[in-house]
Amino acid sequence: MFKPLQHYTDALVAALAHDKCNDYLLFRFETLLGDGLRTTLYFVGLAYCFIGLSAITSRFFRSMESVVKHERKMVEIDPLTKVETVRYEKVWNYTIADISLLAFGTSFPQISLATIDAIRNLGSLYAGGLGPGTLVGSAAFDLFPIHAVCVVVPKAGELKKISDIGVWLVELFWSFWAYIWLYIILKVWTPDEITLWESLLTVLQYGLLLLNAYAQDKRWPYVSLPFSRSERPLDWVPEEVSPHKQESLGEDFFDCPEVIHIDDRNIADIFSIHADSDIGPLYHALPSDEVTELPAEQLLRKKIVDDASFLSLWKHQFVDAFTFEQKKLEVIYAKSLRFLWYLLLLPWKVMFAFVPPYQIAHGWISFICSLMFISGIAYVVTKITDMISCVTGINAYVIAFTALAAGTSWPDLVASKIAAQRQTTADSAIANITCSNSVNIYVGIGIPWLIDTTYNYFAYREPLRIESAEGLSFSLLVFFSTSVGCISILVLRRLVFGAELGGPRLWAWISCAYFILLWLIFVTLSSLKVSGLL
Repeated sequence: MFKPLQHYTDALVAALAHDKCNDYLLFRFETLLGDGLRTTLYFVGLAYCFIGLSAITSRFFRSMESVVKHERKMVEIDPLTKVETVRYEKVWNYTIADISLLAFGTSFPQISLATIDAIRNLGSLYAGGLGPGTLVGSAAFDLFPIHAVCVVVPKAGELKKISDIGVWLVELFWSFWAYIWLYIILKVWTPDEITLWESLLTVLQYGLLLLNAYAQDKRWPYVSLPFSRSERPLDWVPEEVSPHKQESLGEDFFDCPEVIHIDDRNIADIFSIHADSDIGPLYHALPSDEVTELPAEQLLRKKIVDDASFLSLWKHQFVDAFTFEQKKLEVIYAKSLRFLWYLLLLPWKVMFAFVPPYQIAHGWISFICSLMFISGIAYVVTKITDMISCVTGINAYVIAFTALAAGTSWPDLVASKIAAQRQTTADSAIANITCSNSVNIYVGIGIPWLIDTTYNYFAYREPLRIESAEGLSFSLLVFFSTSVGCISILVLRRLVFGAELGGPRLWAWISCAYFILLWLIFVTLSSLKVSGLL
């Protein structure tokens, strides 16, 4: 029920008449600047951090790509002839790679931010609202704007459907259950409090999601849904790459030249999403249960390491960071804009050049170092958000599920967009959305709450109190309601057009507008509730 007009007026006056913020981010003289100028500078700083997150996330994906490409050697001996046959098969299962590496990797900025927020609140009986707000807002951004982008990405008339309905239904169930579960522990079992066992059960459910999805993928009897799989996406279908366009990949890809020209459909290249060219990198899917008779990728990687030492590879990253690529037939205005963008990215590129090359140790060293950089940027983001909230008087929770959620969800959008463009089906594009939403709750909220509840249990024997529980629970209800509307449209598109993505251009854009409308409804209602205007 809406509140009287006087309530709106009082809330607005209170927001405008907040005390002057005497905190500062870097220098004490910041407090001498006007609130408007300070707010503008902090938002610029926040946007610059998001650019940094996008840049390091691309490096993070390359390291994950290297991890996924890892193969194990299988030796089979014929019992009759005693002849040994050596095969190499992929270590990672297709479905598990989507749910764990792809979903976890694209959600790591939000997870890192929430974990830092939890650590900052250690010793307090109240949980911070920044982490949960960002993760719930990120879930809404993933579900609505990213679906909106993916539905119009295929070419006019092109249809892309989910080939493995069984796996998608499992992922969808755990995604919806995650938010039902969160509402239960917030408002039903222990209202406005989280106990150690509730947070522990939240994290453990991520393991159940992986197990359930793997069982469905393998069609285990009695525990899998009776849905057949059709047109399993074993290959990505990249556009033809001309030699000129291949050369344009060099600025952001610090591979040796022969890597760019390899067109091996068995390469598990599901995380290469960052390139300056208009076509993106070559993009292939991870085959499930498929073995390679000739380990082309493994031999190629060995050749790279043999031909170029570890230090040479690392040196190449710094050379690449300082290299400005000029394209042919480029007008002066476009060249100037590219140069300004290059200067803007230069500090990030130089900083991230310190990440060891992803060609080393199957990418694990680069993977861990990238996580450290992402965590560092997430910490700066939390400090800037505190300053914006302090200066403007806007509730930090509102900033979290709007600006922070959109900024940190950018890797999710890029990954799903590339998947919708390159893959012959809609499986990975939509799986990344649903799985990221599950990861947001089970891992992104579960682990920070587990940290705080464990500390409170041993230090005070008290549960963790949720200061923003009312706003969070309301956001969950709105999100759940709008989610039903989103999934209903996907089901309707499947029944009418035979596919979730693409189709007639007009209806694709109508679906896109509908998804954006659902997101605006979520953001508006949640903001009004947290601000006390609803």
